[in-house]
Amino acid sequence: MTMTTNSPALELRKLSFQYPNGRMALDQVSCSLAAGERVAVVGPSGAGKSTLLMHLNGLLPAPSLTADDQAQVFVQSLPVIKSRLGEVRRQIGFLFQDPDDQLFCPTVREDVAFGPLNLGLPRSEVFRRVDHSLVAVGLPEHGPRNPSQLSTGERKRVCLAGILACEPAMLVLDEPTSNLDPRARRQLLQILGQFPGTQVIATHDLDFVLDHCHRVLVLDGGKLHADGPVERVLSNAILMDRHGLEVPWRLRHRSPSELDR
Repeated sequence: MTMTTNSPALELRKLSFQYPNGRMALDQVSCSLAAGERVAVVGPSGAGKSTLLMHLNGLLPAPSLTADDQAQVFVQSLPVIKSRLGEVRRQIGFLFQDPDDQLFCPTVREDVAFGPLNLGLPRSEVFRRVDHSLVAVGLPEHGPRNPSQLSTGERKRVCLAGILACEPAMLVLDEPTSNLDPRARRQLLQILGQFPGTQVIATHDLDFVLDHCHRVLVLDGGKLHADGPVERVLSNAILMDRHGLEVPWRLRHRSPSELDR
């Protein structure tokens, strides 16, 4: 498929999904993201945030999505359908909430190398990417260590190194700051701030959203209720209360003119 520079990095077209128990997890969600945007997806527990993320690389594909004209999700103009999942997943790096869901090798270096090796890259290129990615996440000396011996923050950074080593165009992150102490959170924020591609982040950490994101989507009951600039959306007390959220402290005394700056 031919891509143009004006194509969205991500497009959702009336994305809906129902679990086998009958619960409607996503209901007609539509939006598009430009290349390089950092977009947060916020909402109460059970809003459909993780379900939405898992559709972006086909972890939860609808069984009927077998042709381009049936696709509801497009990544870099590629339809997220069964026949194109290999291409889509090369574009997306997915960071799960629990790092233990992604780490399974006996050493950090092997874990980081796993993705690039499966891309069929020459070993010299794999080694270069592994070294570069471990430096990027601040763990250049951790290659020989067993991931199980690391802190939660360090394990998340190892996962991120493995993702960065695949050089994706987009990061999809599920609660990236959960269970992190303040220093680990700052380290993660710095790493993500250096990534030039598109980022989609499901999170309850609204201060992280303020520090890092350009735009926020409010999801509740599987429906998209708001989409706009971070400070404008998060300062709307009525909207936030309606969807089980709270205005962050640092926005509570800002005037409308300040929020527009």
